[in-house]
Amino acid sequence: MIHEVDEALRGLVVAEALAGTGVDVSFDAPTRDWANRRNAPTVNLFLYDIREDRSRHFQGRVAERDAAGQMVAWHDSPHFFALSYLVTAWTNRPTDEHRLLSALLTNLVRYDELPADRMTGSLAALRLAVPMAVAAPPGEGRALADVWTALGGELKPSLDLVVTAPVSARRTPAAPPVRERTVGVSDITGARASRRTRVVPDGRR
Repeated sequence: MIHEVDEALRGLVVAEALAGTGVDVSFDAPTRDWANRRNAPTVNLFLYDIREDRSRHFQGRVAERDAAGQMVAWHDSPHFFALSYLVTAWTNRPTDEHRLLSALLTNLVRYDELPADRMTGSLAALRLAVPMAVAAPPGEGRALADVWTALGGELKPSLDLVVTAPVSARRTPAAPPVRERTVGVSDITGARASRRTRVVPDGRR
C-alpha cells in the first residue's frame, strides 16, 4: 500500500504542481549527505511516520469489483494507516524553494483525498476514500523539528502531508455469479409441456 501512495503522490505532484518545470521528485531521506549529492532542483517527499488511525476502523466487508462492475472478491474490514510525509523543496536559492513550496501548497490543498484516477493496486481495488491533509498542525508525537534532528540536517521550510490509506487484512475471491436458465420439459406423448428453471453457476452447463 505504501508504494501505491508514493506513486499516487508522485503522479499528482509531477502532473500539477511541477508541470513543465523539470524539477525532480525524490522519496529519499533528506540527510546532509543526500543534500550534498543533489545536482538538480528537487522536491522531496520523505515518509517519516506510519501509524494506525483506529478512529476510521469499521465493521463489515468491502466488495471488490472489476471494470464491468462485477464483484470479484470480498475484503475483510480494512485497517487505516496515516502516512506522514515531510515535503521540502531543494534548489540553490531560498526564493526558488519558496516558489516551489507555494506551488505545492496551492495544488495539494485543493484535494481532501487522493484522486481516484491516481490510485492503483490495492487502493484502486478497495475503492475507498483515501483522505489527505497538507500543512495541518502535526499531531502528538510528530514534531518536525525532531525529524530534522534525527536526519542530521538543518531546519528547513517544509509542508507536513498526511495520507490515510486502507490496508486489507484478507481478500477472499467471490463465488461465481449465479445465472438462471429456462428449459422446456414435456411428457412422453408431447401432450403437455411445462417450463422449468434451473439455477446454475456462471460458466457451467
